[in-house]
Formats: sequence, structure tokens, C-alpha cells
Amino acid sequence: THIHALGTNGVLAYIANRGDEFEIRHLRTSFDLGRTRFVYYSPRDKESMKEVIADADIVINMIGKYYESMSPVQTKTFPYVGYQTNYSFADANVEIPRTIAEICLEHQVDNFIHVSSAAASPDSASEWARTKYEGEQAIKEIYPWATILRPTQLFGNEDKLLNNFANFANRSPFVPLIDGGRALTQPVYAPDVAETISRICDHPEKFEGKQVDCFGPTDYTYAELAAFVYDITQQKTIVSDMPKDVVKLMAKAMQYERNPLLTPDMVELWAQDYLPTLSPEEYANQSDILTMDSVGVKATPVEKMAFNYLHRFRKGGHFTTVEGYH
Repeated sequence: THIHALGTNGVLAYIANRGDEFEIRHLRTSFDLGRTRFVYYSPRDKESMKEVIADADIVINMIGKYYESMSPVQTKTFPYVGYQTNYSFADANVEIPRTIAEICLEHQVDNFIHVSSAAASPDSASEWARTKYEGEQAIKEIYPWATILRPTQLFGNEDKLLNNFANFANRSPFVPLIDGGRALTQPVYAPDVAETISRICDHPEKFEGKQVDCFGPTDYTYAELAAFVYDITQQKTIVSDMPKDVVKLMAKAMQYERNPLLTPDMVELWAQDYLPTLSPEEYANQSDILTMDSVGVKATPVEKMAFNYLHRFRKGGHFTTVEGYH
């Protein structure tokens, strides 16, 4: 969505990718002919990263992973197969952003926008959240005028929030709620965050050295979100109140799946509140931390958009409930 917004504005975009051409070719249609360039890079090859960044006026870093990617390796003892980490949380959230900041400084890039998280904290039980905070600090030391976005959990077509509940119900006879799902979250619509980034790119000098918090209009408990999702999807599942330690045992087994629905670190993250930095009154009474309102973006409610991409989980589709279609 962010790429499409930039294409609409007519920018010349260098889009970094370390995968296959077929993963990104759909983005070409967002730009006029000749207004984009796809550059392949490796996070462990600084020269390839320089090739992406060298000519840029604005660099936007959205590199991240909600789990540590691993690959199987042969071992000398039974069961003769183990796992090694390809990219750790520290790699994705600290070392790579630090390298990007160093390259931006070296090549005198005018503006650097870094997408972090509202959960970023040195005291979090989640390693992902702690390394997000460490990444912010690393960037500020090297490139102090960077703009740092801190979104809450994202919802939208391919989200890992509402879709997770629905996918879990498809794959398991029960869905665990960590400590009863009492923790609060205030999810933000992904296209709203994309629009915020696009508007910052229009006047980046106004946001130098600023933190921009992105969050939705309402907070919910995870129990409320689960009930909301299953009301839309009509899935018949058992929503089970389970202690965090028990859910972590499940997550230890599930973390080895490709694109896992649950990892031990996700359990820690979802067991704590995932909210904006300040209250509405505190945002209004200060000017150091900006919000989506500061760039004229109005937060979209979950209730307005969720049906559009969750009704596909209904058996037979949503037309089965409407007279005249069956």
C-alpha cells in the first residue's frame, strides 16, 4: 500500500529486495514507466546495500520479522538434525537498521524514515520488542535527525493479528487466549500507516528528529478481538483461557513451522499491553511526539474494514447466509 502511494505521487523509487523477481513484480504497476528500480541486496553485503541507497534523497526502512528465521542443519548426534538461526531479532531490528543509518550518513542522504513499533521498550519481556528499542537507539546515535514511526499492531488484508485468530481456528480444535486475553491492544489500519509515511515523504524536513505514533481509534482486549473475528467468520471453535506458560509450551513446538502462527516471543508480546506511548490528553499537551493526526490521516476503525478480508473464512462464503444465493 505504501509503495502504491509513492507511485501515485510520482516519485522515483528504488525498491530493495533479497528474494525472487516474482515476489515484487506486481509492484511495477504502481509506477509510471521508468519510475522504479528493483535492486537485489543482501543484509550481510554492505556494498549491495549501498547500491540501493547511494542516489536516494529519502530512505525508508521497513525491514523486520516477527520470528527468527531458521534452517535445518545436520548434527553429529541423534536426531542428527538441528536448527540454526539465519537472521536473529538483533540482526533484523538492530544491526541492519544501524548499517542503513551508517550508509545514509556516509552518502549524505537527506532524510531517513525508520518504522519501529509502539511495543519497543528496553523492559519488555519480548526480545522482539527489546531489539526494536535497541534499533531506535542505534539509529539516533548515528543519524539523530531520523524520523521514527511507532505503529501499534497492524490490521489489514494480510495482517498477523485478525487473520491469526481465523487461521488458528482452521488448524486447531481450540484457540488459546494468553492469560484470558486480558491484555489491551489498539490496532492501526496498515494503509493508514502507509498514507502517513507518504505524507511525511512530501515534507520530510518537517519531521526530522521526530517520533510519529500511529494507532487506531479504539483499544480492545485480545478476548474481544477473538470474539469479533469469530462473529464475522462464523467459525466454530473453542476459545480457551490458558496461562502464559502453557501457551509458551505450545509455541515452542509451533515456532519451527514456516510462517508460524505462534512463537514463544509472540506469547510474551501478546501477554502485555500493546498501546500508544501517551494518552489522548498527553498527546494534546505536548509537541515532541507526533501522531497520524499531525499529517491529516484519520484512523480507520477495525469494524469498518475487517469483514472485507475475514468473510473468506466462512464455509461456503458469506452468500450462504443470504436468501436467494443457494
